[in-house]
Amino acid sequence: MIHPNIIFILILFISYLIGSFPTSIIVGRALRGIDIREHGSGNAGGTNIFRVLGWKPALFVVLFDIFKGWLPAAYLAKLYFEATLLPDLGLFQVLCGFAAVLGHTYTVFAGFKGGKGVGTLAGMLIALFPVAVPLCILVFVITLIFTGYVSIGSMIASTSLPILLLLLPIIGIEPAELSLLIFSLLVPFFMIYTHRSNISRLRNGTENQFEKAMIFKKKS
Repeated sequence: MIHPNIIFILILFISYLIGSFPTSIIVGRALRGIDIREHGSGNAGGTNIFRVLGWKPALFVVLFDIFKGWLPAAYLAKLYFEATLLPDLGLFQVLCGFAAVLGHTYTVFAGFKGGKGVGTLAGMLIALFPVAVPLCILVFVITLIFTGYVSIGSMIASTSLPILLLLLPIIGIEPAELSLLIFSLLVPFFMIYTHRSNISRLRNGTENQFEKAMIFKKKS
């Protein structure tokens, strides 16, 4: 019989491998024979696919990246929880989901250079607390409309997550598990870390801006 600790480590590793699937890199090579990390912003994610290849490939990449975060948290964690020694399913779901996020960000299949982890993190949150996801997306969209920067939208949306988890029970939504609430406090720091190159470009004025998203911007 396999020891529970070995099962725990094995499931986390499998979750990491699922997250590591380099969706955008494969799409870039399949459609145009390029390494997407050498074009546009240099990021291996849906936003850069949109810039370089268009919205259809980007939509596929985003949806698949979301699935990569959802599968370990929603399925693997529940399937193997009883075989571990963990007392809390929510904690195991958080660990499996975040392992997938780390896999996306530091993919073993592409020299540990992946995307920012936003889509995969969203998939994980859909599995754990789906009510918060549309609200975080709303924060992202509003920020994008007013600033034109995907990076700023992602960071502000991640910052809104723990605030939303604390406020939603006030209007009658079932409170998030403690493990998810604690994890949500760490999410903004992770997003800021993965967007550190974007922050540098924002400071020197070279960050890519989606001006078409700025629907309230006055035409010159």
